[in-house]
Amino acid sequence: MSETKAPDASRRSERSRRAIFDAALALVSETGYAKTTIEGIAARAGVGKQTIYRWWPSKAAVLLDAFLDLAAQANEALGGDADSEIPDTGDLAADLRYVLRATVDEMNNPTFDAPTRALAAEGIVDPELGARFTEALLEPQLRYYVRRIEAAQAAGDVDPGVDPRIALELLVGPLHHRWIHRTLPLTHAYADALVDLALRGLAPRS
Repeated sequence: MSETKAPDASRRSERSRRAIFDAALALVSETGYAKTTIEGIAARAGVGKQTIYRWWPSKAAVLLDAFLDLAAQANEALGGDADSEIPDTGDLAADLRYVLRATVDEMNNPTFDAPTRALAAEGIVDPELGARFTEALLEPQLRYYVRRIEAAQAAGDVDPGVDPRIALELLVGPLHHRWIHRTLPLTHAYADALVDLALRGLAPRS
C-alpha cells in the first residue's frame, strides 16, 4: 500500500503569498490605495483575512512587500540579480542613459506607477512605512549610483571633489519631480538630456 504524501505547507504558503501580492497590486491599480482593503485583497486572492494578518499588520505592509517582490521580478527578467550594479562599460554617459531610460520605462508602466504612488503617499503619513520603503528599495538603488560615480571619479571622468550623493540627485531628482507632479511627460529624450546636463556640471575642472 502506497504511503500518502503530506501536503507541502511551504509550497501552499508560497502560493497564498503570491496570490496576495498579485491581488494587492491589481486592486491598487484598479481602485486606488484608499479603496483597497484587507478584505478586498483576501477575497481577490482567495484566502482568509486571518491569513493576511498572520503575515502583515496592515494593507500598507502588504503593498510594500508586494511591490518589493514585483521589483525583484522585474530585475530578474532583465537578467539581473539582487546585487546588480549600474553597468560600467567605461562610457559613463552611455551607462547613465541606459539606467535612466530603464527608470523612465518603469515609471511609465502602470503596473509600477500605481503602487509606487500609493506607497509614496502613505509613507508621508506613516513615517515607519516610509522609512522601510526607503531602506528596502530606494537606498540600495541609490548606492548603485554612488558606486558608479565613484568609479567614474577614479577613472578621471568626474570631478574628484564632487559629493557622489549630490551628483546622483542631479540625475534621479528631476525624474521623480516630473513623475510625482506630472508636470511634463517622462521620455527617453528627457532622460538623455538630464545625463548630458548633469555630466557638464560633474566634469573635472581643468
